[in-house]
Parts: sequence; C-alpha cells; structure tokens
Amino acid sequence: MSIGLIALLDDIAALAKVAAASLDDIAGQAAKAGAKAAGVVIDDAAVTPRYVTGFSAARELPIIGKITLGSLKNKLLILLPAALILSLVAPQAITPLLMIGGLYLCYEGVEKVYELVMPHAAHAHESALETTSLDAKSLEDEKVAGAIKTDFILSAEIMAITLAAVPSGSMFTQALILAVVGLGITIMVYGGVALIVKADDLGLMLARLRTASPMGAVLRSIGKGLVTGMPYFLKVLGIVGTAAMIWVGGGIIVHGLEAYGIGGLAHLIHDAGEATTHAIPVLASVLRWIVEAAGAGIVGIVAGLIAIPVTGYAVSPLWRYLKSLLPRRRRKEALANGKK
Repeated sequence: MSIGLIALLDDIAALAKVAAASLDDIAGQAAKAGAKAAGVVIDDAAVTPRYVTGFSAARELPIIGKITLGSLKNKLLILLPAALILSLVAPQAITPLLMIGGLYLCYEGVEKVYELVMPHAAHAHESALETTSLDAKSLEDEKVAGAIKTDFILSAEIMAITLAAVPSGSMFTQALILAVVGLGITIMVYGGVALIVKADDLGLMLARLRTASPMGAVLRSIGKGLVTGMPYFLKVLGIVGTAAMIWVGGGIIVHGLEAYGIGGLAHLIHDAGEATTHAIPVLASVLRWIVEAAGAGIVGIVAGLIAIPVTGYAVSPLWRYLKSLLPRRRRKEALANGKK
C-alpha cells in the first residue's frame, strides 16, 4: 500500500515537473514572440493618446479603460480564434486581410494630415462620410470607437507577428502564447498611456507640495516641469502617432506585396536602409530604421491619398446604401404583415 502511494506521488511529481517545464517554455516563447512585435507595440502606444486629448481630466481614465476593454476583446475574443482558424483553414487569407487593415491605417493617418493642410476640404470629406456629434457623450463614443478600430488593425498585426514567431505545435500551446502576448501587450500599452495622460495631474500634485526640505523643492520643480511640458509632449506624441499609423500601414502593404512576389518596393526600401548604414556606420541600426520607416511612410502616404477619394466617392456611398437596405426591408416586412 505504501509502495503504491509512493509510486503515485512520484508520478504526480513527474507530471508537475513536466507542467512546470511546459509553462516555462510557453513563457519563454511568449517573451520571444512579444519582442518581435515590439515595433508595432511602440506604434500602438504612440497612436492611442491622441484619442484622449480634448476631454476633461475626469474622463481620461474612463476613456482609456473603455479602449483597453475593447483592445482585449479584439485580441482575445476575435483575433486569437480567427488567427488560429485562418492559419489552419485558409492561411492564404491572412496577408490580404492584413493589407486591407494597413490601407485603413494609411487612410486614417493621411486623413489627419489632410485636416491640417486643407481643413475646409477635410471637414467637407468628414461631413460626407458621417454626421458630426455635438454632445460630449456622442463625441466620446466616437473617439472610443475610432480608437478600438485602429487598435484592431494594430492588434491584428501584433497577433500575426506573434503567430509567425511561435513554433508549430499544439493549438492549445499556440492559443496560450497568443493570449499571454495579447494580455501582456495590452496591459503594457494602455498602462503606459494612462501614466502619460495623467502625468500632468501628478505634476500638479507635486507642484503644490508645501514641504520645506531640499527634496520638496526638487519635487516641486519636477511637478512644474511636468505641468509645463506635458501639453507639448502630448502634441509631439500625437504627431508621432499619426506618422506611426502611416508608416505601419505602408509597411504592412509593402510586406504584403512582397509576399505576392511584388518585392520591388521592399527591396528598394531595404537597399536604401543598407546604403545609409554603410555611409554612416556609427548609428547603423537607428539610421536603417529611420530610412525604412520613411520609405514605408511614403508608400503609406500614397496609399492614403488614393484611399481618401475612393472612400469618399465609392466606399462610403456604397456603405450608406447597404445600411439603408435593412430599415427599408424591415418596413416592407412590417407592411406585408399588416396586410395579412
């Protein structure tokens, strides 16, 4: 009896070791896969704060909370199962879907630039697409919806990069790694965004300290610096976020074309980056990234400039027509039922 119990305990210990090793392996693979998606994560963090600017301080964290919840739904409830199913059933569909998402990012980013350069024309374009919300709640809902849409595209890119970096194995392991990466990235990005947008409130609190010690004086100086500097920092971050949408979208399009054998743009951008590193080897990696991001950005600008009129004159009217069919059909069914 005691020998049987000891054998059972040995089996349990062996299973525990295997489980621990599996968890360590999953954690390690998740860390590696997450690191490969770091570029898109940085872009995601740069894009998000611009959706919070313009609202009262009391609404900043609730808005970030709504976007965070939407981001988790995007990653865990929609993109994770979709990525696994598509990778099994129709892996060839992943690239064109990502390219459509990249085109949407280009459209959104270039539209922001369009608003700055030609505000009247941009306003007319926006009015043609949708009605403008006047009350604060509707405006907040629109901002949150826009942020979640943008997050969906960036999250799709993150999940695609992560899935590509995960070694082939059981679907459960792949799903767990995708979930760990998605959850970790979401907490990191939106936790960072919350800290950024509330930094001025922290600065105000520090600036109001009444401590007479030297440390109190230092903290007050830091607080005043935060209060003074954060508005400018947020403006710069908004510009970087808009640029990030354009270069990430352009990069997705370039890599998508390369996957279909149209690699001219990808090779041109890569060669330009390599030439820069040979010319100035001191800052090789930084310069390569700048040149390649600029190349992807140029592609993104061209794609966005094409997408704006196409959206205004073709996609939006078609979408409005399709939406109008549903109420019309309901009215017809109601009339038909009334006649009966």
